Amino acid sequence: MTTAPIAILSALAQEQEGLVHAMTGVQTVTRAGRAFSVGQLDGHPVVLALSRIGKVAAAATTATLLEHFGARAVVFTGVAGGVGPGVAVGDVVVAQAFVQHDMDASPLFPRFEIPLTGQSTFATDAGWTQSLAAAARTALAGMQFQGRAVQVHAGLIATGDRFVCAAHEAQRLVEALSGAGHQALAVEMEGAAVAQVCADYGIPLAAVRTVSDR
Repeated sequence: MTTAPIAILSALAQEQEGLVHAMTGVQTVTRAGRAFSVGQLDGHPVVLALSRIGKVAAAATTATLLEHFGARAVVFTGVAGGVGPGVAVGDVVVAQAFVQHDMDASPLFPRFEIPLTGQSTFATDAGWTQSLAAAARTALAGMQFQGRAVQVHAGLIATGDRFVCAAHEAQRLVEALSGAGHQALAVEMEGAAVAQVCADYGIPLAAVRTVSDR
């Protein structure tokens, strides 16, 4: 019996280039207009894919991974903007949950709540997340960036279909989320969509983001 693969997702090719080169027995499969790299990584069956940028693209890619390739877990890796206290450029954030910072179906539903789900956040898988955080701490032990030790953080990541590129934008986003009880460490454009699809399918998700900017 063939072991179901682990899916590894990134938004951009540069975010998983090293993984592609480390794989063996690679085959390219095209599905839903996307190229998927299927092979072995460190003895494990994996399928690598680019989610593309934004929530719709990420959700479509994730659904394809689960439906066509039967992925048994999803790992998302890439970069994000830091917005939490003490989250500096070069640090790593391991997601414990995701929230869509641009979801607002009020007054029908509370701001940030996903309609018809009764929840605003989608948690990552505890076991996979713990393993991913431990691996990140091991890999980064003793590493420095711009004269400071690189830190590994774990917590909430905010997702939205807008590239947050100014300090005042980030501040407004953080204040709005905080007002609803959500303390985000980082912001990006795909993770919450992947988390929602994985929750629908009952598939474990883990996600790690390196902070590229503030």
